[in-house]
Amino acid sequence: MKLPENEDDAVDAETMHVLESLLDSIHNIQSFKGKWLLMETKLSDLKVQLSELSDFPPNCLSVDLLRSLFRTLSDALTLSLTCHSSNVPGGKLKTQNEVDSISAKLDNQIRDWGVLIRSGVLNDGVVSSLSVSKRESVRIEARNLVTRLQIGSVDSKTLALDSLFRLIQEDDKNVLIAVAQGVVPVLVRLLDSGSSMEIREKTVTAIARISTVDSSKHGLMAEGLLLLHYLIRVLESGSGLAKEKSCITLQALTLSKENARAIASRGGISSLLDICQSGTPSSQAFAAAVLRNLTTFADTRDDFMEEHAISVLLTLASSGTALAQEHSIACLSNLVREDDDMKLLIARKGGINSLKSFWDSSPVVRSLDVAVEFLSNLASDQRLVELIITNGFLNRLITVLNCGVLGVRIHAAEAIYKVGYNTKTRKELGELGFIPPLIRMLDGKAMEEIEAAAKALSTILIYTENRRIYRKEQKGIINVVHLLDPSIKNIDKKYPISILMSLTHSKKCCKQMVNSGNNWWWEAVGCFQKALENDSRNKLPFIGRK
Repeated sequence: MKLPENEDDAVDAETMHVLESLLDSIHNIQSFKGKWLLMETKLSDLKVQLSELSDFPPNCLSVDLLRSLFRTLSDALTLSLTCHSSNVPGGKLKTQNEVDSISAKLDNQIRDWGVLIRSGVLNDGVVSSLSVSKRESVRIEARNLVTRLQIGSVDSKTLALDSLFRLIQEDDKNVLIAVAQGVVPVLVRLLDSGSSMEIREKTVTAIARISTVDSSKHGLMAEGLLLLHYLIRVLESGSGLAKEKSCITLQALTLSKENARAIASRGGISSLLDICQSGTPSSQAFAAAVLRNLTTFADTRDDFMEEHAISVLLTLASSGTALAQEHSIACLSNLVREDDDMKLLIARKGGINSLKSFWDSSPVVRSLDVAVEFLSNLASDQRLVELIITNGFLNRLITVLNCGVLGVRIHAAEAIYKVGYNTKTRKELGELGFIPPLIRMLDGKAMEEIEAAAKALSTILIYTENRRIYRKEQKGIINVVHLLDPSIKNIDKKYPISILMSLTHSKKCCKQMVNSGNNWWWEAVGCFQKALENDSRNKLPFIGRK
């Protein structure tokens, strides 16, 4: 029976006709009767589904499904006629395979019909004929594509993925609309190993695009371990492009501690390190970004040691792209933060040289944030301070202390506080000109910057000659006294008190302190007096490091 191809109404009529014929034929089946009776039940359900189509205008999806269903039903009708006899012409084994194949096709197509009816796409046929807003037209298109991704052949799903990517690439708002239409769980199912390599690559590319829109990340997070499992499999065996896109998605997902643990426990760190070694330059940078997120959680750091990650990260920090180097330095910084043994290990393996190379070649000051933080973390181990100084990092610190990037200045001040642990270094800090920029930082808006500057100054001013430099700065006293204001809560008062205590031998400074105070000054004097009493008994406990 030939299906008319130009008349949509005829598609439905001819399909129903062949379905009725098949149901009638099954009543006369002699061979594989049980299989055909089971199929009859499915066909009865299908008949009900097809009857619902009369309530909707023709839709390209429904017409395509009808055409495919017509061919399957026609093949089933022809096969059923051969089973009217107990002796099938082609042999029982061959015929049984054909019956099973037809039954499987019908299962898939009945499932597709169910998806189509539940999706609401058929209703859009009415809406699309009206004048609708751009947002509504995007919603209709997104819902259509989400449905197409669940039904039909591999080729049709591939085309739907191409259309989906074009849609979500246009505008972040389109991403939000697609997520609202349920695209994420559909994409996750397409990552199943049963999908073709092409579909998996296109799917992970679409998911990566969704992960770049902050308001859509909740949709990915909701898929939990299933999505992580598929993404890690892509890292292990996907194409170069698929691995890169998987890393982009994982970069968004690994901000969660639970996800970071899951990736580490499933061997994800090893796969990411492999990409850092042999991937494309861009994929190396994205893989390093994921590792950077993982190292922020103490629970995952032991896994890095087990995977011998230090050598890989140091190599990438010296030879990767600027972005890959930045992420690698950040990884190393996170790994050494609370581990003195790790600090020594990384220093012995050339970590100081890698840091120096990245610092000096960094294209923008903002990317130095991770470098200065890494230096600060290393400097907390006094065994490394002399190595840091001999490699010229004091001159590098004075440069960034005057930069316009808040995070860089804060980490620089923290590093200064840590390296100034002896008289020789404190003297050098004064001579190199660290005091004026630190005083300017006391006048900043961010409490974190102010406290970092106060800490650094409290240790620098232990050296007597540096106090003379400090007294020459016009705002030195005013900025510190202001920090004793009780209304300023988010700063540890012991650092400004320590600075003021170091200046009490100067009558001029004491007069400035009193004149700089306000109506709260005498309350501050009380705290100051207690500090002085402690000073005489305990040798300046407020000065220097904790």
